[in-house]
Amino acid sequence: MAVAALNFLASDRERFERFLALTGLGPESLRAAARDPNFLVGVIEHVTADESLLLAFAGELALDPQEVERAGRALMGRPGDTGAA
Repeated sequence: MAVAALNFLASDRERFERFLALTGLGPESLRAAARDPNFLVGVIEHVTADESLLLAFAGELALDPQEVERAGRALMGRPGDTGAA
Protein backbone atom coordinates (compact mmCIF):
# COMPACT_ATOMS: atom_id res chain seq x y z
CA MET A 1 0.00 0.00 0.00
CA ALA A 2 2.92 2.35 0.66
CA VAL A 3 4.12 1.91 -2.92
CA ALA A 4 0.59 2.65 -4.13
CA ALA A 5 0.59 5.78 -1.95
CA LEU A 6 3.91 6.85 -3.48
CA ASN A 7 2.49 6.33 -6.97
CA PHE A 8 -0.57 8.33 -5.94
CA LEU A 9 1.62 11.21 -4.79
CA ALA A 10 3.69 11.04 -7.97
CA SER A 11 0.58 11.13 -10.16
CA ASP A 12 -0.04 14.78 -9.28
CA ARG A 13 2.80 17.25 -9.80
CA GLU A 14 1.81 19.59 -6.96
CA ARG A 15 1.35 16.77 -4.44
CA PHE A 16 4.61 15.17 -5.51
CA GLU A 17 6.63 18.36 -5.35
CA ARG A 18 5.28 19.08 -1.87
CA PHE A 19 6.15 15.56 -0.73
CA LEU A 20 9.68 15.85 -2.14
CA ALA A 21 10.15 19.23 -0.49
CA LEU A 22 9.06 17.85 2.88
CA THR A 23 11.34 14.81 2.60
CA GLY A 24 14.29 16.70 1.20
CA LEU A 25 14.65 14.10 -1.54
CA GLY A 26 15.09 14.74 -5.21
CA PRO A 27 13.46 12.68 -7.93
CA GLU A 28 16.83 11.08 -8.68
CA SER A 29 17.15 9.64 -5.15
CA LEU A 30 13.56 8.51 -4.80
CA ARG A 31 14.04 5.03 -6.29
CA ALA A 32 16.75 4.16 -3.77
CA ALA A 33 14.74 5.64 -0.89
CA ALA A 34 11.68 3.60 -1.87
CA ARG A 35 13.62 0.42 -1.01
CA ASP A 36 13.93 1.55 2.61
CA PRO A 37 11.07 0.33 4.82
CA ASN A 38 11.39 3.45 6.98
CA PHE A 39 10.83 5.62 3.92
CA LEU A 40 7.70 3.64 3.08
CA VAL A 41 6.42 4.22 6.61
CA GLY A 42 7.02 7.92 6.00
CA VAL A 43 4.98 7.81 2.79
CA ILE A 44 1.99 6.35 4.62
CA GLU A 45 2.45 8.80 7.49
CA HIS A 46 2.50 11.67 5.01
CA VAL A 47 -0.75 10.52 3.39
CA THR A 48 -2.54 9.84 6.66
CA ALA A 49 -1.45 13.13 8.24
CA ASP A 50 -3.61 15.12 5.82
CA GLU A 51 -7.26 14.09 5.89
CA SER A 52 -8.04 15.39 2.39
CA LEU A 53 -5.01 13.57 1.00
CA LEU A 54 -5.98 10.39 2.87
CA LEU A 55 -9.54 10.55 1.56
CA ALA A 56 -8.37 11.18 -2.02
CA PHE A 57 -5.90 8.27 -1.85
CA ALA A 58 -8.40 5.89 -0.25
CA GLY A 59 -11.04 6.93 -2.76
CA GLU A 60 -8.73 6.31 -5.71
CA LEU A 61 -8.04 2.78 -4.49
CA ALA A 62 -11.64 2.21 -3.31
CA LEU A 63 -10.41 1.61 0.23
CA ASP A 64 -11.76 2.58 3.60
CA PRO A 65 -9.39 5.27 4.96
CA GLN A 66 -9.00 3.17 8.11
CA GLU A 67 -7.42 0.44 5.99
CA VAL A 68 -4.70 2.89 4.99
CA GLU A 69 -4.14 3.84 8.62
CA ARG A 70 -3.97 0.17 9.62
CA ALA A 71 -1.41 -0.47 6.88
CA GLY A 72 0.70 2.36 8.28
CA ARG A 73 0.55 0.91 11.77
CA ALA A 74 1.47 -2.52 10.40
CA LEU A 75 4.51 -1.06 8.61
CA MET A 76 5.56 0.51 11.90
CA GLY A 77 5.24 -2.88 13.59
CA ARG A 78 2.18 -1.83 15.61
CA PRO A 79 -0.74 -3.67 13.98
CA GLY A 80 -2.94 -3.42 17.07
CA ASP A 81 -2.08 0.19 17.92
CA THR A 82 -5.18 2.32 17.99
CA GLY A 83 -3.32 5.55 18.61
CA ALA A 84 -4.91 5.96 22.03
CA ALA A 85 -2.62 7.01 24.86
